[in-house]
Amino acid sequence: MESLKPKIAIIGAGNVGSTFAFALMISGLAREIVLVDKNELLTEGEVMDLNHGLSFAHPTKIYAAGFEGCIDADIVVITAGVRQKPGQTRIDLVHSNVALFKDIIPAITKFAGNSIFLVVTNPVDILTYVTLKLSGLPSNKVIGSGTVLDTARLKYMISEYYKVDTGNIHAYIIGEHGDSELPVWSNATIGGMDIEKYCSGYVHPGIAKKELSGIFEKVKNAAYKIIQAKGATNYSIALTLVKITRSIVRNENSILPVSTLITDYYGISDICLSIPSRVSINGVEQYLKLELSEEEQELFKNSANTLKKIIKTIDL
Repeated sequence: MESLKPKIAIIGAGNVGSTFAFALMISGLAREIVLVDKNELLTEGEVMDLNHGLSFAHPTKIYAAGFEGCIDADIVVITAGVRQKPGQTRIDLVHSNVALFKDIIPAITKFAGNSIFLVVTNPVDILTYVTLKLSGLPSNKVIGSGTVLDTARLKYMISEYYKVDTGNIHAYIIGEHGDSELPVWSNATIGGMDIEKYCSGYVHPGIAKKELSGIFEKVKNAAYKIIQAKGATNYSIALTLVKITRSIVRNENSILPVSTLITDYYGISDICLSIPSRVSINGVEQYLKLELSEEEQELFKNSANTLKKIIKTIDL
């Protein structure tokens, strides 16, 4: 039977996958949503629960399937993996989730070789790279959710601290989605004005750098706090995935700091990291070469080298 378009396949019906399915259903972006998970009972329960609310949402076909359900999917969103526990870093998950991806990526690719793959499972940059290598897809079609959520957290916290709407804040977190990520203060603005000048001249003269550094530390540790409190993050990452999905299926060409394969980016190549990229119906159309300060360049290279060392321990 012919698939409805847009069709989104979600691999993994746990906290993130099911919350994304719910957010996607409400958004009206997809006409067809398929959930794939080895726990068939869980998946059927999630599908039933979603379908029972369809009369309050948009017409959508929602069902459970095996990997064959990925046929004709516009986007395959991969959330399956071992959950991060309190006290664990994202990197701690690497070997167990790489082993899982070695099983599932070939199975997905068998049915969805023309789809865009959106990787969410942590450590997302490493698993985006692993997915790229295992699938054989072109690099523009393998995307990691990257630091899109980290950037949203940063804008929210700046907004709360300085009492300004998030729509007037332009700032990015780049590099690893993890402990070595970095904020690009040299390119950040509020209302078109350099962020440090805005904060020094209009709010708290002389202490802007210290305040912004403190905000970033809170952003970097936000997921750990949420996991400690409730066991997992799910709402904000689900909305992040809706944003990325929207940019793809509606060909919005949004600039988003997704994880993508980079080549000769400040001398760094052959690794997936988050940098602002133009995301369209074709996936990552291009990534932007930001003018980083010397300090930011060093931090970015450190982030890349941190991941490269781990990738060397993986048998691909």
